[in-house]
Amino acid sequence: MELLENIAEYYDELYPASDELKKFYAEETKDFVSPIKYLSIGCGSGTFEHYLAKGNADVTGLETVSSLLESANRKRRTQLMSLRFFQMSSLEMCRFLGKNFYNIITIPNDRIIYTHDTTLMSKLFYDCKQLLAQDGKLVIRLPNFEKYDTDSSISLPVRESIRVKLFSQIKISSDGKKLMYQELETGNGKHLVVTENAPVMLLTKNQIEQYAKEVGFTKFTFYGDLNHGEFTQKSDELIVVIT
Repeated sequence: MELLENIAEYYDELYPASDELKKFYAEETKDFVSPIKYLSIGCGSGTFEHYLAKGNADVTGLETVSSLLESANRKRRTQLMSLRFFQMSSLEMCRFLGKNFYNIITIPNDRIIYTHDTTLMSKLFYDCKQLLAQDGKLVIRLPNFEKYDTDSSISLPVRESIRVKLFSQIKISSDGKKLMYQELETGNGKHLVVTENAPVMLLTKNQIEQYAKEVGFTKFTFYGDLNHGEFTQKSDELIVVIT
């Protein structure tokens, strides 16, 4: 498990469904016919997915952390929305979900880096390709690791809200593995472990292109922020839209 239960109470604050996020996907989906079909891999507590469903999208969210999944389901106000959440990893999704169905597959909030095995990463891209409709898009959001010296420990930008801060550090083990450590600091000074000794893959722009091309994707557009800003080596994050 890449995330521990301690994150659930604060997830919506640390990973909000911001106006920038909403505008980004509105722009990316403007040419699709409603209802737009979304698959969110690592949907967390489902706040953004609920927003999409309220806007007449058909939304499927996958999550492996039970407390986050429970939070997502508690947000449901009506059974009439086209919205469903499953406790399922990306490894299982092609067995249970409809192929050639989704207009948008999104992997938000750095979750792709926890697929740390090269074979499983290839499978992830392959499965996404199988699940996407002919004109569908795969959208991935993760830190821009090109701005760091990846031979030493990496301290990622701190996420924070009024109540809490999330510190994330990637350390290098003696055998060269990259391991994620995350800790919450609450307003009263309490420290809570969120992620510990979790292997990660520090995906770069070129690696993403390579994995995607191997399974048949052909077009890649990279951004440095949710405002569709230009991606540079100094950007804090890497957002890629793949078709």
